[in-house]
Amino acid sequence: MNLLPYEHANLRLRYRQYLELATIIVLSIFVIGFYTMPKFQSPTLTREAYLAPIENIDIPPETEQFEKPPPPLRPSIPIESEAEEIDVELTIEETDLADFIAIDAPPPPPVSDMRFIPYDEPPEPIGGYAALQGNVVYPEIAREAEIEGRVIVKAQINKNGSVDNTLILKGLPGTGLDESAMNAVKKTAWKPAYQRDKPVTVWISVPVNFRLKST
Repeated sequence: MNLLPYEHANLRLRYRQYLELATIIVLSIFVIGFYTMPKFQSPTLTREAYLAPIENIDIPPETEQFEKPPPPLRPSIPIESEAEEIDVELTIEETDLADFIAIDAPPPPPVSDMRFIPYDEPPEPIGGYAALQGNVVYPEIAREAEIEGRVIVKAQINKNGSVDNTLILKGLPGTGLDESAMNAVKKTAWKPAYQRDKPVTVWISVPVNFRLKST
């Protein structure tokens, strides 16, 4: 069936009207349904913090213990003994002081300084130690008692070779040998000690021998 041109134009107009009407109806239904339908809310998950139970523990206070000092000692009161007193008589015998042998007192300490002074050449008796022994005088008391021995004399020899001081290091007290030995050292002429070609005052030990000649 062939449509006329005006009918064809009328059909297009209706089609547009129907389309607009359908669009309006659909939008109206959508809007009405949006506002009328019930809203469903999704359940929200809440996290609760877990708190551990707190236990109350009683802590006893620290107490510092002090040791009690020991009680003071009671003073003891001496008790007199009831024992009988015994009389003791002491008898002291008379002693004769003449029976004791006189002992010479030790010689006084030297006046000068006894510190050690180093030296290159030691002091020597002029003429050797034979000259020193020639100056020895044997004490009569020692000769009669036939006492022999060696006396060690510590002597201070000055820069001029003279003897300033003497003392006994090892001797025979009470025999007169100590005094005789010191006198022999003092009578002897000495060559002084030298340090770097210069004479110095030094202390030396001098042995003096006492021997009885056999007859």
